[in-house]
Amino acid sequence: MYYSLILHGRRRSSHELQQWRNWRAAPMVNLLLQNASAFTESFSSVATAPANLCPEDDEQRRKSFTVSYLIDSLGLTTKLAESISMKANFEEKGNPDSVLKLLRSYGFTDSQISSIITTYPKFLVENPEKSLSAKLHFLKLNGASRSELTEIVSKVPKILGKRREKWIINYYDYVKGILQDQDKIFKSTKKKDTNRTRNVSVLRELGVPERLLLNLLISRAKPVCGKEKFEESVKKIVEMGFDPTSPKFVSALYVFYELSDETIEQKVNAYQKLGLSENEVWAVFKKWPFSLKYSEKKIIQTFETLKRCGLTEEEVVAMVKRYPECVGTSEEKILKSIETFLGLGFTKDEFMMIIKRHPQCIGLAADTVKKKTEFLVKTMGWPIKVVASTPIVLGFSLEKFIFPRCNVIKALMSKGLIGEIPPISTVLTSPKLKFSKIFVEKHEDVLPELHSIFTGDCISKE
Repeated sequence: MYYSLILHGRRRSSHELQQWRNWRAAPMVNLLLQNASAFTESFSSVATAPANLCPEDDEQRRKSFTVSYLIDSLGLTTKLAESISMKANFEEKGNPDSVLKLLRSYGFTDSQISSIITTYPKFLVENPEKSLSAKLHFLKLNGASRSELTEIVSKVPKILGKRREKWIINYYDYVKGILQDQDKIFKSTKKKDTNRTRNVSVLRELGVPERLLLNLLISRAKPVCGKEKFEESVKKIVEMGFDPTSPKFVSALYVFYELSDETIEQKVNAYQKLGLSENEVWAVFKKWPFSLKYSEKKIIQTFETLKRCGLTEEEVVAMVKRYPECVGTSEEKILKSIETFLGLGFTKDEFMMIIKRHPQCIGLAADTVKKKTEFLVKTMGWPIKVVASTPIVLGFSLEKFIFPRCNVIKALMSKGLIGEIPPISTVLTSPKLKFSKIFVEKHEDVLPELHSIFTGDCISKE
């Protein structure tokens, strides 16, 4: 139905059709046709000589301090501590000490505290009296015992992320009921099984992890509460080859449980009308189960928006096959992505090349794209067209991956050990061992500090 409407819409007058193609109704889209930007000149005129070494030293120092603190205070692994330091870091232990002291005063063990901090790293840098103390005190006043409080909150730290007192207590009581119900299941096999307990047992036998089971149990959709529909859904998912230990298994269960066979067939047909074969539709579903979650109208709208960007039907199909998540991207976000790239000095053709080669770029936050582009072009001196030709680099972590590798290159150039900046692909897309062999090990005799620069002062880069 929606497809026929689109075909009908194409029978407009030639003047209206031209307006549609030129996006004259959308001010942001005019940027694409103008193919101009206030920033183009500043980017195109950038000198190729790289800037001074390590402009992000202060941040790296804070991260290093955070990693050491977490390892010493909570016994975390280096990998976990590094992961947390990417989301919240500090250079003084006063505030985090207060956070740990508060949690320990309520009886949380270091292992339980680790679970909370891993979920909400920002608690380490927030005022504990405002972010934690009031919520824990509220739960205690509402009857939560010490052992119950520590067990439930550490298993589902999301409780502490709720803002309103009503939400906190409701969520706490709901999770408490689920956990108590699970205990009854395992402590008594004589009692009559409910749909939920039987279904949970089935999923456990299949190998679904506890963390994914809990998400299913507390979800509003309640896919584990049915019987025939649940059994049919699980059978389909298993036959399709989904890994029960993967979140995709749970996502697929949601989709099959919530949608009727007729609705799913309609959405598969919608994709087929837009250029995908049936096998390709199901291949896309296996990559991203929520591809069938969206309405036919939304699916068609995304395809049409991407074609209005300048992509052909075949190119849109290829993009969806590579990056199914783009189906869920709003028209506003797609247009905002265009505005961001053109505002940074990329041309229309370069933007087309970027989303064809690395479709994930269309979902990147504007601030993320800006920071990475400015560093690669202004600081490192690579031409903006080079960044456009290797768009995968825009998906790399600036702090964990791009900075360390580029700092090695800048160190080598500052000492005259390499004459000019190497190609961006050599620096940022080479495997770790190859990069280390070419740029680190080869020059360590002259620059012993290269290894620590490459590892970001012991912070993992990949």
